[in-house]
Amino acid sequence: MTAVLDPSAQSAPIQGVLDPISCDARDFGAYARAGGWTFALKVARSVRPGGQSAAETPKVSAKEFAELAGCSPERVMRHYKAWDRAADDGLVPHFEVLVPGQDIELPDAEAWQTYYVSRSSATSERGSAITEAAAAEGIRPTKALEVAENPTALRAAILADPSTAQAARAALLDRVKEDPALQAELARDIARTDELKKAVATETRAADRIGYVRQIAEKGQIRTPAGQTLDAPAELRSEAERHLSLLDELDEGEDTGEWATEAYDTMKNLVVETVEADPELRVQERRTKFYSSLQKATKVFEELTFDDADDIYEDDMVQRLEELQQAIGSCITALRSAAPRP
Repeated sequence: MTAVLDPSAQSAPIQGVLDPISCDARDFGAYARAGGWTFALKVARSVRPGGQSAAETPKVSAKEFAELAGCSPERVMRHYKAWDRAADDGLVPHFEVLVPGQDIELPDAEAWQTYYVSRSSATSERGSAITEAAAAEGIRPTKALEVAENPTALRAAILADPSTAQAARAALLDRVKEDPALQAELARDIARTDELKKAVATETRAADRIGYVRQIAEKGQIRTPAGQTLDAPAELRSEAERHLSLLDELDEGEDTGEWATEAYDTMKNLVVETVEADPELRVQERRTKFYSSLQKATKVFEELTFDDADDIYEDDMVQRLEELQQAIGSCITALRSAAPRP
């Protein structure tokens, strides 16, 4: 015969079975709500604060508590220090007001990671800096410390994942602004890597071209081929503003080289057309160009010395100078003939 069980009997308490389950469930619920605060409270109410002797309090030392718990004193002290920091912030009571066995309402579990650091490296100067930086970024210090302790894993993530590489690039750019040593190291790395040197040259050229367009759009000034700086006509400035707005609308990762070249070439041509369209400006441009060439040639000859003429003499050298002398003479004659009559 098959026994039929009374459903009500199935839910009846069974001595020695449900009591441990209920206890575990209560402990689990408490931990789910308060997380590490549950264990930190056990340390805070059982371990005596620094400066108190065994005669002043029924509490035990961190070492004694660790021996009773079967764990290391360091682990006990990490919970102790987390509670201490939270007490300083007014989140929990100080050690002195807690007694062994006392229960209190604990903070939410989410707040625990703000105060608790599971790694001993966090106590070092380097670890403290990482912890502070993690707090500034709004992440758990344990995550940042884990990454710092495993640079090989960080390298693997950067190599394999573009988004991680972008995050690393942004972080390096932020750090390099205030780290002269890192600036020098990165500069050396770039100088020794042909691909990076070419990339830097390309980006520098694009930046210079954008700067040329920006100068016209924002400051209303143009620089002629001969080097004159002039006020830009309204139409030319408007065209520069149009190109600049197109450049500013590009996505951060989009290649600006082609767009910068198009804007630069357009503005250069418009500047030349502006100069050629104004007779007075065209003459001034030629005059400026002549003076510029004359100054360069003069500087070259002023730097020449002839103390060792016997050593460097060659017939071809003298012939070239004689030809140059004739050209200079023709130039002087042309200028004198063009001089206004008194």
